[in-house]
Amino acid sequence: MKKRIVVLTGAGVSAESGFATFRDTGGLWEQYDVQEVASHDGWLRNPGLVLDFYNARRAQLKDAKPNAAHLAIAGLEKDYDVDVITQNVDNLHERAGSTRVLHLHGELTKVRPEWGLYDKTFQEDEVIDIGYSEVKLGDLAPNGKQLRPHIVFFGESVPAIEKAIDMVSRADILLIVGTSLQVYPAAGLYRYAPPGAPIYIIDPADVPVYDKRITHIRAVATKGMEEFIATLQA
Repeated sequence: MKKRIVVLTGAGVSAESGFATFRDTGGLWEQYDVQEVASHDGWLRNPGLVLDFYNARRAQLKDAKPNAAHLAIAGLEKDYDVDVITQNVDNLHERAGSTRVLHLHGELTKVRPEWGLYDKTFQEDEVIDIGYSEVKLGDLAPNGKQLRPHIVFFGESVPAIEKAIDMVSRADILLIVGTSLQVYPAAGLYRYAPPGAPIYIIDPADVPVYDKRITHIRAVATKGMEEFIATLQA
């Protein structure tokens, strides 16, 4: 039976594809007010602004290409049972060839009907794949509601977190790539790794966690994946 590697990825794995990250120096948070473009309240105040912001991100994604880190993660499937849990809303893991990808924070290329902050009626079959198309005010879902990005805004729950916890709890190896481990609840997922499972973190910066099982590979995602694979082969 193949060993199971669970990979948790963040913005750093896509940064080398030229896909703008939010938290790094020069990132999107410095260009946009997060509360205006990525919160539920921001959507209620100005849905047109939010739609335009994600239309621009979608156009940027169309031109982005998977980098060597995405390809290396996909390549792990040759010898391991691999689950990818990503905080990213891009589709670069899928385009690189990863076959099991769980998006914690939604997907840029999908939309769904708008729903209230405490509305529990959202269903997966309401999600619509639009590729890289634009969405405008007045574009309605089949149920007559305005279409909104299929993105987990700040102030909204993370529906996929329980599934992610289950994946991590069954890992033989946990690999964390390109995430600052500062965004919850994703930042706490490593704590669910089984006691005997080694944890590898690939990130050039310090990470605010301590666990004796952690091996910190201080490198950008592409170089760090080379080191990680060499460790597996040693």
